[in-house]
Amino acid sequence: MAKVNFDFQSQQKQASINLRDATVMPLASAYLFNPKLSVQANCQGYLQAQFMQPEPGKYSRGPSIEATTFMQPEMPYFAHAPGRFVYIKDEDTGEIFSAPHQPCRQKAKFYRFRQGMSSIQWCYRLSGIEVLLTLQIDSEDICELYTLEVKNLGKKTRRISIYPYFSIGYMSWMNQQAQYADELEGIVATSITPYQKVDDYFANQELKDKTYLLTSKKPYGYCANQQKFEGDGHLSMPDALKKARLANDEAIYETPLACLQYRQVLDEKQVFSVKMVFGPAKDADEIEAIKAKYIDDPDGFSKASERYQAYQQQAQQHFVIDSPDDALNQFVNNWLPRQIFYHDQCQRLTTDPQTRNYLQDSIGIAFINAEQTRKALLHAVSQQHRDGRMPDGILIEQNATLKYINQVPHADHCVWLPLTLQVYLDETNDSDILQQRLAFGDSAENVSFAEHVELAMQYLLDATDEQGLSYIAQGDWCDPMNMVGYKGKGVSAWLSLATSYAIKTWCYICKTYLPEYPSSKLAEFEYASQAINKAVNKVFWDGGWYARGKTDAGVIFGCKNDVEGSIYLNPQSFAILSGAATPAKRFTLLHEVMQRLHTPYGVMMLAPAYTGMRDDVGRITQKFPGSAENGSIYNHASAFYAYSLLQIGESSMAYDVLRKMLPDENDALIRGQLPNFIPNYYRGAYLLHPEYTGRSSQLINTGTIAWVYRCFIEHICGLKGEGDGLRINPNLPQAWNLCSGSRNFRGAYFTFNIRRAEVKKTRVHINNVLLNSNVFRAIEAGKHYMLDIEIPRP
Repeated sequence: MAKVNFDFQSQQKQASINLRDATVMPLASAYLFNPKLSVQANCQGYLQAQFMQPEPGKYSRGPSIEATTFMQPEMPYFAHAPGRFVYIKDEDTGEIFSAPHQPCRQKAKFYRFRQGMSSIQWCYRLSGIEVLLTLQIDSEDICELYTLEVKNLGKKTRRISIYPYFSIGYMSWMNQQAQYADELEGIVATSITPYQKVDDYFANQELKDKTYLLTSKKPYGYCANQQKFEGDGHLSMPDALKKARLANDEAIYETPLACLQYRQVLDEKQVFSVKMVFGPAKDADEIEAIKAKYIDDPDGFSKASERYQAYQQQAQQHFVIDSPDDALNQFVNNWLPRQIFYHDQCQRLTTDPQTRNYLQDSIGIAFINAEQTRKALLHAVSQQHRDGRMPDGILIEQNATLKYINQVPHADHCVWLPLTLQVYLDETNDSDILQQRLAFGDSAENVSFAEHVELAMQYLLDATDEQGLSYIAQGDWCDPMNMVGYKGKGVSAWLSLATSYAIKTWCYICKTYLPEYPSSKLAEFEYASQAINKAVNKVFWDGGWYARGKTDAGVIFGCKNDVEGSIYLNPQSFAILSGAATPAKRFTLLHEVMQRLHTPYGVMMLAPAYTGMRDDVGRITQKFPGSAENGSIYNHASAFYAYSLLQIGESSMAYDVLRKMLPDENDALIRGQLPNFIPNYYRGAYLLHPEYTGRSSQLINTGTIAWVYRCFIEHICGLKGEGDGLRINPNLPQAWNLCSGSRNFRGAYFTFNIRRAEVKKTRVHINNVLLNSNVFRAIEAGKHYMLDIEIPRP
C-alpha cells in the first residue's frame, strides 16, 4: 500500500500536521473553532463555515439555494463549493494559476497544507512564485482572518496580478446584492433572509445578513458578481482575468462574489503582503467595528493570535502520554483534547443537542474542565420530565426548540445521566452536587439531583415489557432504528443492557459518594440490574452473540438467522459492561466479533450491511451499505467496545480497536484524512465494498472522543478517580513495556512512569514512598506527585 506524505511537528504549545501533496488526499481537512464559529477547510482550498446567531447560519455558500440541515458526513466538494482561493497572473506571459490548488488545479512544485493548533496554512509554489495563505480566527468574533504573502522566488523581476477570491454564493431569493464600499476598502454583500410570516420579520431583525471582505490595502480592481467574473471560462479560467483590470462589477440581485485584484512588480525575493477579514455582520456599524479591531489596528491580527492561542491552550496539557507509539502520543496529547474542547465549545453547532450527545460530550470535558460538566449535568436535569424521562434534546438557548431528530421519541436518554455523573464525581469528589435541588422542565417541584437520577433510573425500569426488557419506541442510541418498536411493543437488547449498566453505575455512585442512600433502595436497584441481565440472556443470547432486539411482531433480529444485520457490536459491548456476559459467553462473543466485524480499518457496527429496506427495523436499513449506522466502522460504537474490553483486562485488543481510529502513513490514502481528529465513521461493509472500506466521513462531530480519552486516562494509564482518592491500576497493551506522562487531577499535578517488572501485582511508589494499596488518598491541590509504577510482565 502506498504511503502518504504527511508529518508531525511539535514545538512548544504549537503542534502541527503537514500534508505535502494537494491531490493524494483531496478531502483532507483542518478546522478552527470558537464558541460561535466553526471553520473546516480542505487542502485544496474549499471551506465550510458555520456560525451561531443563535441558530446555525452561513455567510459563504454555493451558487444555488441550499437546504438547511445539520452537519452531514461525506459532504462532496464541487467546482462551485465555497472556497478561498488566490489566482496569480503573470502580466508578461499571461500565465494563470491558482493556489492552494483549486480551481485551476496545476500541480505545484512545492506544496504544504498545515493544520496548526491555532491556524491553518497553505503554501504553494509554481513558476517561481510562492503563495503563502494563513487562516486564523479570534477566540470570540465570527470572522476569518487571512494573511496573504506572495513572494518572487526567482532573480528576475516579475509583473503579476494577485486575485484573492472568496465565495459568497446565493444568499436569498428575496433580496441579494454586493458592492465595493470605498469607506471600508472592501466588498459588502447584503441580503434579506426569506420569510412569509409576520412574526418572522421581527425575529429576523438580529440576523447577520451581510457578508464582507475587508483588506488592509486598497485593491487595483474588484469584482462582486459571480457570473461576470466567470463568464464562459468558468472558475478554472475566468473571463475576468483575461482583462488587464477587473471591471469593478457589482451584483444587482445576482449571485455575489468577493474578488480583489492587486497589480504588483516584485523584485528578487520581494514579498507582497495583505491582511483580509471575511465574515458576516448585522449592519454597517458591526463591519466598521471589525475593521477598526483587525485592519485599522496594525497589531490586530497578532493580538487575535495571542487571544486564540490562549483560548486553545485551555484544553492542553491536562493529560500527556509518552508511549512507544509516537503517532498516538501526538494525537492523544494534542488533537484529541482539542476535539473534545470543540464539542464543549460548539455543542455540535445546534441549539438543541441530543441529550445523549450533550451528556457524553460532557464526559470528555470533565478531564479538562470539570466545572463545564457540572453545569451541563445541572442544566440537563432541569429539563427532565417529572416522571423521570429525559427529553430528546437539551435546549441551550432561551428561544430554542426541539428540531430534526429531537422530534422523534428515543428511549435511551436516561441512560447517559449516571454515566456522565460518575465521571464528574470521580474527577472531582464533588458529592455536594447530589444534594443540589432543582425543578423539572414541566414541574416547579424541587428535588435533589440524586432524586432526579433515581427517577431517571426508575423510568428506565418502568419502560419495559412483561419480561423486563426495554421498549425501544422509535429508536435508542441508534437513531435510525425507528421501526422496531413504533407500535409500542418492540424492545431493544442493547437498551436493556445499557439500562442494566446505568443502574449498576448508579449503585456505584451511591456506595461511593452517597453513603446515606437507603440500603433497601440500593438492593432493589442491584436486583433490578441483575434481573435485566437474566432476561437478556434468556431472550437474546443467540449461541454465539447477543441479538439486537425484538420487533413489534415479536421477531428477534440481529441474530444468526438473519442474512443481513446478523450481528451488531453494541449489544456485545454492553453485555460485558453490564455483567450479563459470563466469562464463557465473553469468550464466544469476542471470537465472533473478531471473525465477523473486524476489518483492517476498525470494527464495523454491524454485519452484513443491509442492502434493502427492512420495515420492521427501520431507516437504518435504507442507508447506503457501509455508511453511517448501516455497517460502517462507527467509531462511537468502537469506543464502547474498546472501553468494555478494558474492563475485562483485554488491553491489547482494546488498543488495537483504538489505534485503528487514527489514520497513519500506511493507510491515510484509503481513509483520505489527516490524523487531526477522529471522524464519526469510516466506511464499512468490508465484504460488499472492500475498496471503499476505511474511507473517512470527514465529520468532526462524534461521541467517540470522550470514551477514547477515558480509555487512555482511566484504564490504559490507569489513573482513575474514586471517592476521595486516585486509583492507580495501569493496563498497558502487551507490546508496551514502558509508558510515562502527566495528569492534572483535583488541582494536583501527577507525573507517572509505568514499567514492567518482576512483580506479581502492581506496585506504586509516590515520591519514592511505597503505597500500601493502589489508591492514593492524601491529595493536596497545588502539589506535584511523582508516581513510579511497576506492573507484572505479561
